[in-house]
Amino acid sequence: MTGGGEAVLFWILSIVCVLAALGLVFARKAVYAAMCMALIMINLGVIYLAQRADFLGVVQVIVYTGAVMMLFLFVLMMIGVDSSDSTVETHRGIRVWGVLLGLGLGAMLVGIIGRSQLPPAVGLDKANAEGNVHALANLIFGPFVWTFELTSALLITAAMAAMVLAHRERLVPRTTQREYAARRFRTGQFPAGLPAPGVYARHNAVDTPALLPDGTPAEISVSRVLGARDQVAQPGQFEDIEHAIEREIEEGRTR
Repeated sequence: MTGGGEAVLFWILSIVCVLAALGLVFARKAVYAAMCMALIMINLGVIYLAQRADFLGVVQVIVYTGAVMMLFLFVLMMIGVDSSDSTVETHRGIRVWGVLLGLGLGAMLVGIIGRSQLPPAVGLDKANAEGNVHALANLIFGPFVWTFELTSALLITAAMAAMVLAHRERLVPRTTQREYAARRFRTGQFPAGLPAPGVYARHNAVDTPALLPDGTPAEISVSRVLGARDQVAQPGQFEDIEHAIEREIEEGRTR
């Protein structure tokens, strides 16, 4: 029997997990769905820790939430999935078939769980007599080894399916460096390329514009993205630093 505090924690986290699961299903943006899944995994890790399954809870947070979900978010940001990709149906009737298959899978799981026979409970102290890691390994690589292998095959299949779905065929051939150079010479605009950013000591050169002969910064020498974010450094920002360095040098000479 669970204690009062453990029961309260379980019911609170279970409600949050159900709400996050609904958000995962009904979210129109893939990033929101991934964040809801991350919330579910974190809550599951806390529930495992409350049930004294330390190894399983830590693995749930570190591996699934910290590695797998961050990989999902990185892939979503890299391929640029937007809301139109998840709401526009390309095949008729696919949503109906999806609902029917989901209901069938749920009914099959309910039937399997209803007919399953669990071994008698032995208590946490006896189950973790050799340690939580050893007890979990005995179960995974013992009576549940085939289930573990089937889960691994399912994860590999899902990863390969994600790679296939994320692959996009190129509609036009890739432009080579030779073609870029020929285009610059034909247009006559910056035939030698854009000016490189300037370089200041103790500062990154990517967001520092190059200086023209009259000392003014060249706006085309930095990325337009940095300009839109107001992250372009100005030469005047380093005048005080340069004066301080010069004073230190003069003071060092007079000593």
